[in-house]
Amino acid sequence: MSFDSQSIRRSILAKWHESLSRHGNLFSSDFVSGSSPPSVFVGSHNYPKVSVGPMVPPIHGDTSILDSPEHWTGKTLEEIINFRLGLVRGVQKVSADQTDGRYIECLQEMAMSAKPADSDLTFQRRVSEISLDGESAPFGPIGEIKSAKFSAVTPTRHIEKAYYDKDLKAQDAVQSLYRSGIEISKIQRCFSIGMLGQKRRLVPTKWSITATDDIICKSLTDEILECDLAESHMVFSYEHLGNVFAVVLFPHRWVYEMTEAWYSDGVLGFGSDYEDARGINHPPAIAGAYFAAKLGVLEYLSREKIQAGVVILREIRPEYAIPVGVWQVREGIRKAMNQPPVYANDFGHALSLASEKMSITKSEWLSHGNIIELVRQKTISDFF
Repeated sequence: MSFDSQSIRRSILAKWHESLSRHGNLFSSDFVSGSSPPSVFVGSHNYPKVSVGPMVPPIHGDTSILDSPEHWTGKTLEEIINFRLGLVRGVQKVSADQTDGRYIECLQEMAMSAKPADSDLTFQRRVSEISLDGESAPFGPIGEIKSAKFSAVTPTRHIEKAYYDKDLKAQDAVQSLYRSGIEISKIQRCFSIGMLGQKRRLVPTKWSITATDDIICKSLTDEILECDLAESHMVFSYEHLGNVFAVVLFPHRWVYEMTEAWYSDGVLGFGSDYEDARGINHPPAIAGAYFAAKLGVLEYLSREKIQAGVVILREIRPEYAIPVGVWQVREGIRKAMNQPPVYANDFGHALSLASEKMSITKSEWLSHGNIIELVRQKTISDFF
């Protein structure tokens, strides 16, 4: 590969520092006033004692785009990173089982808001600028909250109903909100800030993202298992943010595998996991991306009222210099499934088509996944 991920990362950071200079002291004071998208974040460090608080930009108005991943497809990596880094993250230390108290209640009210919420945060000291390590999703500066004030909160009706229904189980609340058309990022936010279920707790944001995807996936899987099998071999593809996705559907009872390939210091690495109709009974080797991609393809199968065998290939190229979260996997697969499919003659032909736009060959994909296991009636010679 001719791409240099380190130079790309340095370029993005340099432009961010230029932006900081243009905005003067906006990110170096002990106070910020602005409209939260709305956005709340629960950290995982030292769980069950977590850092929780709102994320607020130093601007007022319609800031919803700053924390709406469903609307980020088509944006550049630099634009998305600037969305994230433009949010000042306020924190207070709270026990995960503390879902009452005025501070948490204010955050819950903000999380259910249909519009950006005006916010004034005063910090214990000047906020600190955060460096990007290339591993976690980027954030703006963090400050320990001394006082917080929120106003102009407009509740979303479906979320408000689930919030006040203390008899509704968390998984049922997630599914109900999803069926009502609430965006997944908003459901994840409510799940994280302890708004759903009978026994409510604060859930670290990165855990709530995977949990929400998994809950929705289980519901959709149960639904498509009652459907007829797909009749054709189809290949869908999409590319964004240095990620190349290919989805193969083939006539088979539900089986699913996702295989990822990435470059680290010029070395090609692979990760993979899979399941059959019984589901997966362990944390996937490729973590949250497994469920995010699965959700995207299950939505298509549900919409078309079919079930199929599914293989997803994801090539992570060095242009993806700074990870921005697994949302981009879910939205990438959603975009792929909205493209016209390419029809293949058989499973081997479908894998060949899926590999065409990638730098990784079909034989390499086969040797690092469990695709053969997924279609046990085949022998390895059938695929070459």
